[in-house]
Amino acid sequence: MKKEEVPQDKSNLASANIREMMYAVDENGKYTTSLSTGWDPKTIALDNAIKEIEERIALAKERVANNQTSPIEYYMELHKMDLTVLASYVGLWKWRVKRHFKPSVFKKLSDKTLQKYADVFDISINQLKTFNGGES
Repeated sequence: MKKEEVPQDKSNLASANIREMMYAVDENGKYTTSLSTGWDPKTIALDNAIKEIEERIALAKERVANNQTSPIEYYMELHKMDLTVLASYVGLWKWRVKRHFKPSVFKKLSDKTLQKYADVFDISINQLKTFNGGES
């Protein structure tokens, strides 16, 4: 695209005074960089992804409140992780982390194991054990 055609649509980036660098062709036909405040299709996709993440966090919070899962799942969703990422951060197999989602198993975890999760989520063991709806 030509430098003067670089999209300048309203987006979340623009409201935060952040601009995205894009490549464009200048008047001499050479590639150059140009700053963009946003592009509507990208903004829509980003907004949809954020909405989906917020829904997954709310669902996990509800499942913890109903004793259907442990706070580990909630904090995993809150920190935008998946099972593979969380397992690698805590240094455990995925099946073990998934097992720790069970409230009955979670209650029996050692402080050493809980500390691994607390460190990853940047919270205390007490906050992890006494989940109060995700409020710190």
